[in-house]
Amino acid sequence: MCDKNDMQCNEDSGRRNFLRAAGIATTLGLAGGSLLFAGPARADALTHAQRDKMTPDQIIKLMKDGNARFRKGERKDRNYLREQEASAKGQYPAAVLLSCIDSRAPAEVIMDLGIGDTFNCRVAGNVQNEDILGSMEFACKLAGAKLVLVMGHTACGAIKGAIANAELGNLTGLLAKIKPSVEATEYGGERSANNYDFVDAVARKNVELTMAGIRNSSPVLAELESSGAIKIAGAMYNLKTGAVQFFD
Repeated sequence: MCDKNDMQCNEDSGRRNFLRAAGIATTLGLAGGSLLFAGPARADALTHAQRDKMTPDQIIKLMKDGNARFRKGERKDRNYLREQEASAKGQYPAAVLLSCIDSRAPAEVIMDLGIGDTFNCRVAGNVQNEDILGSMEFACKLAGAKLVLVMGHTACGAIKGAIANAELGNLTGLLAKIKPSVEATEYGGERSANNYDFVDAVARKNVELTMAGIRNSSPVLAELESSGAIKIAGAMYNLKTGAVQFFD
């Protein structure tokens, strides 16, 4: 055992502790890479190697962890400038998200994501169309994303508009894509846009039908999912609680 006054001993002990901590950080992936996958230290954008080591379920788990941090107000100590600089020459996102344009439901914020972590498609009512499907096919087949996540949210204005048969310019056609979800939703109470429980039930059904529509309308994505290369999943974001609920 070292004497308390032995400075050399203290220095050697400190050096060993530092090296031990550095080894642990390297093992856990804390020494670099996106904060989606790293610990509390600042990090750069997600790398090709880090993304390729992950499974779709692991990516979902990390999103759940990010949402848990968001709800506690304990977000990562992120350096956006370093993420921007690291991703400027290439991007390796882990997922592609389809979510609503609602200003209260920014996916990157509520799941504590950073620059280069995800591709993002946003449209009122998180509905699919050919352009979005093409974007998803690029994200997964060509760019290597492993997760397609469709995320709806509570109290969605587009859902309310579809229920109420609202009509306004090009919005009319968009809401028409949601109406099958209104008809398909089983609900015993008041089926109106004023009943937020019904609105939320339709919003979830809309996510489910959109997931099915992606599989049916994109043989590229369906094949990738069948082979296990990607996963198509759904989620609902609760505007009141800040919680994201994931489902297959």
